[in-house]
Amino acid sequence: MAHLLKTFPVIVEIAIAWGEMDALKHVNNVVYFRYFENARVAYFDKMKFWDFMDRTGIGPILASTQCTFKAPLTFPDTVLVGTRTSEIKADRFVMEYCAVSQRLQKIAAEGEAVLVIYNYRKNEKTTLPEELRRYISDLESSVTESG
Repeated sequence: MAHLLKTFPVIVEIAIAWGEMDALKHVNNVVYFRYFENARVAYFDKMKFWDFMDRTGIGPILASTQCTFKAPLTFPDTVLVGTRTSEIKADRFVMEYCAVSQRLQKIAAEGEAVLVIYNYRKNEKTTLPEELRRYISDLESSVTESG
């Protein structure tokens, strides 16, 4: 399964809970967005985004998110969720997600999110600071260096 996530610098492992399934006996679609959120937060932790935000008041705000479902997840299982930044623009960046089922040994879902850079102290959108660009670049280059 490692080959399915080899291009993702951050991978989180999440045990599927019984209560995440719905009446159709598979993980409810809303839960996938929680999985993606967990991966996104782990990515931010790894690039020290929260420290930067505490210092400057500048951080991410979710503008949009989407998910393409490939295979149903069910309990019991563990899902590995990889995340990476696929595009950086002046005031935003795009993150991609890949959720892989350990039980099925295949991709269960793929997703994407657009994160706008926001100055929470001024309550306005702002440009992506060079320091954050470096953090993202350093994290993304860790995949090519080790991969």
